[in-house]
Amino acid sequence: MLAAIYNRSFEEANVPTLQHVFRLLERYRIGIVIYKDFYDRLLPWVQFKTQPQFFTGKNDLPQHADVLMSLGGDGTMLDAISFVGASNIPLIGVNMGRLGFLAIVPADEVEQAILSLVRSAFTLDKRSLIHLDASVPLFGDAPFALNEFTLHRKDSSSMIKIHTYINGEFLNTYWADGLVVSTPTGSTGYSLSCGGPVVFPQASSFVITPVAPHNLNTRPIVVSDDSVISFEVEGRAEQFLATLDARMESITSSVQLAVRREAFSISLIRPDEQNFLQTIRQKLYWGIDRRN
Repeated sequence: MLAAIYNRSFEEANVPTLQHVFRLLERYRIGIVIYKDFYDRLLPWVQFKTQPQFFTGKNDLPQHADVLMSLGGDGTMLDAISFVGASNIPLIGVNMGRLGFLAIVPADEVEQAILSLVRSAFTLDKRSLIHLDASVPLFGDAPFALNEFTLHRKDSSSMIKIHTYINGEFLNTYWADGLVVSTPTGSTGYSLSCGGPVVFPQASSFVITPVAPHNLNTRPIVVSDDSVISFEVEGRAEQFLATLDARMESITSSVQLAVRREAFSISLIRPDEQNFLQTIRQKLYWGIDRRN
């Protein structure tokens, strides 16, 4: 078995957990290929019995890797997905961050997770992605996201107007700070914080959620993910922000934008003892009221 290892925000406080992870990988004879920048920061803290392989991004990530292990929070997982792309390499996240909707393996349960990999005692959750088409080059060779696409005001405190169309038919003009189009996976992220609904990962849908809308009767809406959603943006400022997950680009009102479901999906490894309902109960504190 070959595991690619990725981390983007090395912190000394996580060193004991990282040391434990690499000792376990050696114990269970799992080969590793490490993100080069992460390896350089690890060297003072972790000793390797043999020289590992490296990767620096999407182009040199070994396509025969059996798994990509993300060590960090949900943001680290979102970065890792841009490396994996259409390669079909499944991902698993060890949570060393905060919330952990995507990085669902707690740091103190990493050995059980690695044993699940060795024994193939896991489920592959297929997750849909959102793809951005634009009239100018945006986001390089990774114009897709697992969680969401957003449009947002940038250089002005004034709200913007986002004219929104579904399959070419006018839906609404959103007077707001911005607009979020999330996948089912992203429904528990930025969209949720803006009042959007929680959607099960298997649902074939997008959620359109305005950010601080001016009109109180403007509410989130769920549409089929076989739709093409297009936008025209205008406002007092000359530039606006377009984002895919944690990546952002500046655009002008002349840029034509549309989102649709990506042609490929990604696979998240879920140990058999975990599921989505358990995750949202834990992360959103559902059922904490003892009267339930």
